[in-house]
Amino acid sequence: MLRTPIPTYDANAQSGSKDLGNLPEWDLSDLYASDDAAELKRDLDWLEDACKSFAADYEGKLASLSAEEFLTAIHRHEKIENIAGRIMSYAGLRYYQLTTDAQRAKFLSDHQEKITNYTTPLVFFTLELNRIDDAKIDGLFDANVDLARYKPAIRRIRAMKPYQLSDEMEKFLHDLGVVGDAWERLFDETIAGLEFEVDGEPLNIEGTLNLLTEQDRSKREAAAHELAAVFAENIKIFARVHNTQAKEKEIMDRWRGMPTAQTGRHLSNDVEPEVVEALRNAVVAAYPKLSHRYYELKRKWLGLDSVQVWDRNAPLPMETTRTVNWDEATETVMSAYSAFDPRMGEIAKPFFTDGWIDAAVKPGKAPGAFAHPTVTTVHPYVMLNYLGKPRDVMTLAHELGHGVHQVLAAEQGEMLASTPLTLAETASVFGEMLTFRRMLDNAEDDAEKKVLLAGKVEDMINTVVRQIAFYDFECKLHEARRGGELTPDDINALWMSVQAESLGPAFEFMEGYETFWAYIPHFVHSPFYVYAYAFGDGLVNALYAVYEENPDGFQDKYFDMLKAGGSKHHKDLLAPFGLDASDPKFWDKGLDMISGFIDELEAMEG
Repeated sequence: MLRTPIPTYDANAQSGSKDLGNLPEWDLSDLYASDDAAELKRDLDWLEDACKSFAADYEGKLASLSAEEFLTAIHRHEKIENIAGRIMSYAGLRYYQLTTDAQRAKFLSDHQEKITNYTTPLVFFTLELNRIDDAKIDGLFDANVDLARYKPAIRRIRAMKPYQLSDEMEKFLHDLGVVGDAWERLFDETIAGLEFEVDGEPLNIEGTLNLLTEQDRSKREAAAHELAAVFAENIKIFARVHNTQAKEKEIMDRWRGMPTAQTGRHLSNDVEPEVVEALRNAVVAAYPKLSHRYYELKRKWLGLDSVQVWDRNAPLPMETTRTVNWDEATETVMSAYSAFDPRMGEIAKPFFTDGWIDAAVKPGKAPGAFAHPTVTTVHPYVMLNYLGKPRDVMTLAHELGHGVHQVLAAEQGEMLASTPLTLAETASVFGEMLTFRRMLDNAEDDAEKKVLLAGKVEDMINTVVRQIAFYDFECKLHEARRGGELTPDDINALWMSVQAESLGPAFEFMEGYETFWAYIPHFVHSPFYVYAYAFGDGLVNALYAVYEENPDGFQDKYFDMLKAGGSKHHKDLLAPFGLDASDPKFWDKGLDMISGFIDELEAMEG
């Protein structure tokens, strides 16, 4: 029920100088003015009473409600979700601004515990809902058109029906959730507290990963070895977190009778397992024509006998080291969004002017980037660690796409606004594509075009190939954990088993690279999240092809898709564009776009 922000690392490490202009910071006062605001105490008191009265009014009675009474119950439940989500958004965002601050960590933990306790009486709602007969539910929808609007949300809740436990057990698991959160916080705080030193300069993880895109190869190599050394020093903690999280998931899945470790993610994504399998198989089959082919090209450009891991995101030899200041980044992304449709620019504008973006790298700030939707009565917040590389501009375009999507979907209300992960990446990747196309159109010569094209191919490989390799790693990890405790060496071996296959024969892997699974937060926060990136990229590539072929009326259909939020299944959302993700050939269309970009790069070699 509660949505707290999940920090996600940009797969493409970043870098830059400090002269970036006036970087914006969050103004969280649209949520609460301060951590001791009277409104915060008021909402906590209201929430406690609202949860008690909701349970008193409806527990044991859902099956007997009329359509009008059931609609009233849903509206009350949404209000509870809204207030709880507002409190947790404030606590979570404030924490991610400074994860090393003990007071902020305590504030987040205390409020997680309070809200977990307050909302425990509500566990009955989904349990009773799932016990109602299908015919009865359908009759309620038929009787009230306003209630029928919630059919998609109710359908997703009822998809868990076969895996539901007893009421008492579900309440126990609800209460126990804060313990799993503690392992996530241990991971976050460990990552944020890691200390690195490269060429005598002290750095955090973000700054060290940034060096992997430096033009100076010796600096990239030094950063890679320093990452490996620090990960190795902390590997027991990371192995413990992964073992515990994977074991907890295995226990939950076993008790619920879920057939695979991935089932829960597929259900929450509202996507069929065979669709994900078709995506995974299409990407793996395309490794040779995508990553293998591209990295062989890159090997030649770099003049190397083999590519090392610190060369994966290296700039091209002809690429000038360029810092993009904040004003230029803003103008680039805003002009791309507005050129597609002025409405998109208008929605994006307040992110820059009203304190909806926190852009600067600061000590203790969570690394990476995310867009958090908060609740439907406020607005999203975007977090970046902006350091001025051209790829940082693409990260801004990506997260702003999430933000625009979240603003448009908010009109659906709490139960229907939240989009499954597979569709949540649509607007973000589309925003990147718009920005890339604008930068490509403005390229001054073939050399600049080549650099932009290569950068886009690398981003797509990181989004598609790398994330599917991550997915395969997770599948292997969870399967292996079912057989017993995994040592760090066991996990290292699983990681390396997917790396050579995905990256190809051009690569050599330095000693120490086997630990690089340790810093990926998705594995801890959201198991099997990663395939959503590949899903989103493939979907957007197919969408963009439709836009290029027939732009008339595309914008209106695109806005309607984003406004739908989680109110429609992917089949219904894509039908107006003549697309169907359940068609195995659908994924080849998206992969062909990446392959086509590589064709262009190869042609430039001639």
